[in-house]
Amino acid sequence: MSENKRVNVSLSNEQLEIIRKFKGTLGNTDSEIIRNITLAWLCEKNIITN
Repeated sequence: MSENKRVNVSLSNEQLEIIRKFKGTLGNTDSEIIRNITLAWLCEKNIITN
């Protein structure tokens, strides 16, 4: 069973506005959206396969 970890991320207001444009598409909270963008990027770069 995996254990969840918390990571602090600092974003500018402009970056946060971009993240929030994906609300409802990539997640419902800022953390869900950032997690899903990160995982999608890792998959695209073939760093992870699932």
